[in-house]
Amino acid sequence: MPRPTAPKSPRGGLSTRRGKRFLGMDGGGTRTTAWLGDERGRVLAKAVAGPSNPLKVGFDAAQREILRAVRDVAPGFSPAQRHAALKGGTTRGVKLDAVVLGLAGTDRPPVHRKLSAWLRRAIPAGQHVLTSDAAIALQAAIGNSPGIIVISGTGSIAYARDERGRVLRAGGWGTLYDDAGSGYDLGRKSIVAALEAYDGRGPRTLLLKRVCAALHLKDITQVVLKPLTPQAIAALFPVALKAAQHRDPVAQRLCAQAGRDLAELALALTRRLGWNHRAFPIVCAGGVFRASPALRRSFSHHLRRAAPRARVTLLHREPVEGALALARELGRTRAKGMQGAEPRKRKRSARSSRRPRSGASR
Repeated sequence: MPRPTAPKSPRGGLSTRRGKRFLGMDGGGTRTTAWLGDERGRVLAKAVAGPSNPLKVGFDAAQREILRAVRDVAPGFSPAQRHAALKGGTTRGVKLDAVVLGLAGTDRPPVHRKLSAWLRRAIPAGQHVLTSDAAIALQAAIGNSPGIIVISGTGSIAYARDERGRVLRAGGWGTLYDDAGSGYDLGRKSIVAALEAYDGRGPRTLLLKRVCAALHLKDITQVVLKPLTPQAIAALFPVALKAAQHRDPVAQRLCAQAGRDLAELALALTRRLGWNHRAFPIVCAGGVFRASPALRRSFSHHLRRAAPRARVTLLHREPVEGALALARELGRTRAKGMQGAEPRKRKRSARSSRRPRSGASR
């Protein structure tokens, strides 16, 4: 795991000057990334932990990895606090001004309610926001402007925001029913193509040998006995991309179909927004898009047949940057609200004199 980085003081240690602290986090099916920043726009520390999509790894594992990233990124955590963060499920003792967590799977209301309540208890901060990983990626790509982002990583999803701030989504319904064009989809279809080639039901393909090599199998029939997680299947997508680069027709077909499937996610939102004939940005994000120019070409070609004025770009910033930007925006909004508020006098009562419960959100 990469060690967190932080600015040094003139004497070489961690900076002890305390200003506002904002935490942005990006959690998905492959990893959890956390960045700590200040009000001056600096990134003070970075950390990476394991996957935290609760629908893929479960709530307990997701919470554990989120806290692991927070523990590693936040300066000021004592060894005892770091131990408590992992064992006790909280990070008491370190107060942040705002926390924004973009987490895959949290646009389902039951999931959001459960994790939002846990986030407020576990990470003390002035303000908390739990949103989707797609929302922070869109923020990183185009700020508060209207547009669409399509993400293809372990899973896939498209997310749109219009001029009024209305949010729409398409796809992202999980590996069992959806995730078309994702790393998981490409990995699973590569295994299927290899099995079909072995049986003689499908054409010969490089995928047969390459899937066996990637999974350390003597022959492809052993795959049915191997307990593969969604993450392990998704990790096979580079096998399909490399086979396509070597002009394997089966792999080329899989990559082209993935591009078309991802374009359909964007076009579903384009139609719902009525944007077919207007100019707007569509941002491609995630490891699958980054790794395959051929897939991006398939995506753009299919997309522009129905939305010819769409501007397709590849996200070059980290999605966690969007989460950190939103956290800073929350801090500025809260500070302005506090400056404009008039102090109110109230009688001290037994109820008002009670101390707030530990971990309660302001």
